[in-house]
Amino acid sequence: MSENINREIYTELANRIYDLDAEVYRVLGSSLGRTFTGNRDTTIRTLSMLMYTKPDGHLLRSELALISNMARTIKDPAEKSRLMTEYDEILKAIEQLPNMFGSTDILDAERAALNLAVRREKISENDHLVICISRTQGSAGNDIGFELADKLRINYYDVEIFNQVMKRLEAEKDNVQDKENFTDFNKYGKKTHESLKTKLKELNRYHGLSKQDAVFFNMSDLICELARTEDCLIMGRCADAILKNNHIPHISIFISAPFQVRTQHVMDVRNMDMKQAVRFLKKMDKQHKKYYEFYTGEKWGKPENYDLCINSANYGIKETIDVIKRLLNQQTQ
Repeated sequence: MSENINREIYTELANRIYDLDAEVYRVLGSSLGRTFTGNRDTTIRTLSMLMYTKPDGHLLRSELALISNMARTIKDPAEKSRLMTEYDEILKAIEQLPNMFGSTDILDAERAALNLAVRREKISENDHLVICISRTQGSAGNDIGFELADKLRINYYDVEIFNQVMKRLEAEKDNVQDKENFTDFNKYGKKTHESLKTKLKELNRYHGLSKQDAVFFNMSDLICELARTEDCLIMGRCADAILKNNHIPHISIFISAPFQVRTQHVMDVRNMDMKQAVRFLKKMDKQHKKYYEFYTGEKWGKPENYDLCINSANYGIKETIDVIKRLLNQQTQ
């Protein structure tokens, strides 16, 4: 009975998300198109299953971020307030669901007892508020980034950045996936065999660059474009080093936590046993480190490279967000 009730709740929320997307599109009359382009029944089933089968929520989180990013561009204050209120209510309802994103905290009570005050700094009023967050796997960095962006009412970019890069390259999304540039980063590994026809095709498509290099350089251009034109929060993608090299003001943050705490967090969120979680974390940390250091020449996670390094296990998700807000000197509720 309880499972049936939960599924009804998922379906109701899926309908609200679909309707919100449609209403945002109607108010904007945007040429960019809607987040959900399929028919209603199929989309509702997909969203419901997403909530039911993917409790870590990273896919749903990106869909919601796209809708809220569009809603924040609405010029009419009354319409913007109305739709953002509905968005907030949907988000609160989702947070009440079991095992949804942000619901599995990472607070280590013993370490939290040792916290000290965090420094406060101001950001120039002439610059856009651009936050770059790098994180170790399992430190709840994505949950923190998403909720922080939402509280600050700024756009959140993660997977959608890569999707825009793919459109620029006119490449098939299935051919070069986001994970290929991180979990399967192969700059130092053995080259896969490619036919001469494939090599010539890619030589033309990517102007003589490898797919990974072409994606990175196009992504770099896009990140700079975003930072120059809007307030936003960018997860990973070497954004801190890219903006630093292009002399674009930003706040860089590195989020991590002790390995044993991250292991437990991954076990809780991904339903892995300890052996699986340890193997997963080591692989992901290694790939992130390789990718970052190859393209930036900087050491990944080195404290000197960031404005703030924070141990999320000392604070938990909510308090980590508050610490970062104090750094930004923001009074957003």
